Amino acid sequence: MPIAAIIFVMVIMASSLVLIRFDLTQEKRFTLSESTKQLLSDVDSTINVEVLLAGDLSADYKKLSIAVKDILDEFNQHANHFIKIEFKQPGIDLNNDSLKLKLFDSLARMGVPFEKIASEEGADKTTSQLIFPAAIVRFKKNQIPIVLDLRSSKKIYQQYNVINDEPKEDIEATRNAAEALLENKFIVAIDKLTRKTIPTIAYTIGNGEPTGLSVNDLGESLRNDYRLGVFDLKQAYPDASIINALLIVKPTEPFTEEDQLKLDQYVMNGGNIIWFIDKLYAELDSLKRAEGQYTAFDRNLGLDELLFKYGVRINPDLLQDLNCSKIPLVVGKNPDGSVRMQRLPWPYYPFLSARTPNPISQNIDRVLPIFPSSIDTVMAKGIRKTILLASDTNSRRISSPAIVSLSSVQSEEDLYTFNKSFVPVAVMLEGKFNSLFANRLPQSVLDSIQRNTGKIFLASATKQGKQIVVADADIVTNQMSNTTGPMPMGMIAMENYRFANREFLLNSVDYLVSDKQLFESRNKTVVLRLLDKEKVKTQKGLWQLLNVALPVLLVMLVGVLFQTWRRKQYTV
Repeated sequence: MPIAAIIFVMVIMASSLVLIRFDLTQEKRFTLSESTKQLLSDVDSTINVEVLLAGDLSADYKKLSIAVKDILDEFNQHANHFIKIEFKQPGIDLNNDSLKLKLFDSLARMGVPFEKIASEEGADKTTSQLIFPAAIVRFKKNQIPIVLDLRSSKKIYQQYNVINDEPKEDIEATRNAAEALLENKFIVAIDKLTRKTIPTIAYTIGNGEPTGLSVNDLGESLRNDYRLGVFDLKQAYPDASIINALLIVKPTEPFTEEDQLKLDQYVMNGGNIIWFIDKLYAELDSLKRAEGQYTAFDRNLGLDELLFKYGVRINPDLLQDLNCSKIPLVVGKNPDGSVRMQRLPWPYYPFLSARTPNPISQNIDRVLPIFPSSIDTVMAKGIRKTILLASDTNSRRISSPAIVSLSSVQSEEDLYTFNKSFVPVAVMLEGKFNSLFANRLPQSVLDSIQRNTGKIFLASATKQGKQIVVADADIVTNQMSNTTGPMPMGMIAMENYRFANREFLLNSVDYLVSDKQLFESRNKTVVLRLLDKEKVKTQKGLWQLLNVALPVLLVMLVGVLFQTWRRKQYTV
């Protein structure tokens, strides 16, 4: 008996030192991906994680806070205990309001998100609570820390009629989606803080690409995590050994054959490109100047043949969907003579999302385009194609010449023309690309390529490459406010909601330049297994009895049986 007691005590002590979990869930929600484990095993210095989601939290945030602790404890086991974790409620130890305001202001400037939640304490009394759903990851003293928003950018909505109803968020499902992304958020932050080399991203100019405040958020979003530079395609050949990825955003001037050749040879040498292309000229400002209607025309950028060779075709059309954003329009005048504005659905701004599992757009919120076109995939030998973004189930295409009108949906008959579903707008291409210019160039041009680049012309890629083609450029541009200046990417006037355009851009760049497979954890899903609310309501008494009274009765029954057995065993 003493030996058994000693063994029992030793097992208890060992279990407190070693974290052991058996993942019995179908979706393996508590199992880290192999790429995450590999990166954590290479950590050799202290990483400090300060979790601000602490204190007296609501039930949904409390559940998220527990999930954060669980994932960080698991990280620590694989990182040889180099991760120091601290849960801290900002300002809890400060009694001075001015010091609290100063602290909150500094956190806000760091990018820490916060929410003000009101709760009722009585019939006529409500209190508000400030919650910081964030974590700050620090690695070395001189390094800029990374602030993580622990909430999910993917908001999940209850079912609703896209024509008549306003979408209502399903809070429980949205918080559940946040738990699914915790592993990816923390491991990507650790990777960025501990990596030895920083990828180089080049923003391409030379064909009328915007360089002003309309791409302000794009630059600010990328410059902290990458070496971001500007590359003039008219001046030189991009070098794939130096530039990890090219960004081509909203060109407005045609690409010459020499421009296409430079991009083609960059791809053949292992370079990666993200294309954000507006094939048709369609702008809201033009609609306002045209007094309600104008014809969207082809920009004739000269990229059709090149993109077709790589595996996609951007169609000369405009995509509409009834599940769309709203814009403010003049609908009449008030009694005092002032203009009366109303936000009305605008099918030219359709909501886009992932319709198939993929490493970039899965588990992010809806993406908002502005006058997008559709994309078709075409045959390209050895190229894998993945649809990243597509429309909803009430779509239609308006072929060129496309009439853009404020009253594009005029009758019930028009609604029946929205009969297409999941029309692609963004496609990823992966594989060994073949050159558009193979067997087409004279010797003088081949000699010029070698003279300018130091490399011979390649008819096919030497290694695997990646490209992302998006049939809308305004996904990554930002609008301007007359009062605050550049707006965040994914926001439009009077919408007061930021869509996941920035997350889509960052995920796209990260996937193209990363040599690690960290995107595996981005694809994780956590299935929300809800109780049948109708059964719970009708059978409430039965389930209360089973959950409260039955365990007590079982304990009493076991006690009676045990005492009966003892009497029989020891009675002489």
